[in-house]
Amino acid sequence: MSLRYTESAGNEDDILQGKDMYLRKMTEDDTDLIVKWRNQDFVRENFIYQKPFTRQGHRSWIENMIKTGRVVQFVICTARGTPVGSVYLRDIDRDHKKAEYGIFIGAREAMGRGYGTQAAELMIRYSFEKLGLHKLMLRVLAGNDRARKSYERAGFVQEAYLRDEVYLAGRYRDVILMAVINSAKQEAM
Repeated sequence: MSLRYTESAGNEDDILQGKDMYLRKMTEDDTDLIVKWRNQDFVRENFIYQKPFTRQGHRSWIENMIKTGRVVQFVICTARGTPVGSVYLRDIDRDHKKAEYGIFIGAREAMGRGYGTQAAELMIRYSFEKLGLHKLMLRVLAGNDRARKSYERAGFVQEAYLRDEVYLAGRYRDVILMAVINSAKQEAM
């Protein structure tokens, strides 16, 4: 899959084109949709942060994280332009050239169609080619096999298994750390 940028309003990285989907930069206009998606049980139960999501909380995320450059967030859209989820890079560390990857599919009917894997592949390429990062990592709750397999298809590998790492819904849960390294950068050294 080649990484193609589409220029929008003078910003060349507003749209990342996949095979049968694309990523567009998230805007404040997406707030209600993001809040709706994140508050659905089938989405929230797979997040480490499981508290209810609010419009104010999302606005704060935009102001304190996105506008400061610590986060880059896109909306996942079908080829027809229907938004189905979101993907982001958080805690972007430009000194150590790494970030944490996150994703959710908020439209139940879009699950299992490969959009998550394509989004991960696009974000890996964007991170390495556009942002010049060396490493992307992610955390996934043990037992979320659908997500783990999607991450593996995109190129992530397990680096650690953390037992009883988080306390959610009255019990401790294990967390798997996965990462992908920019091998092109390694070869150039």
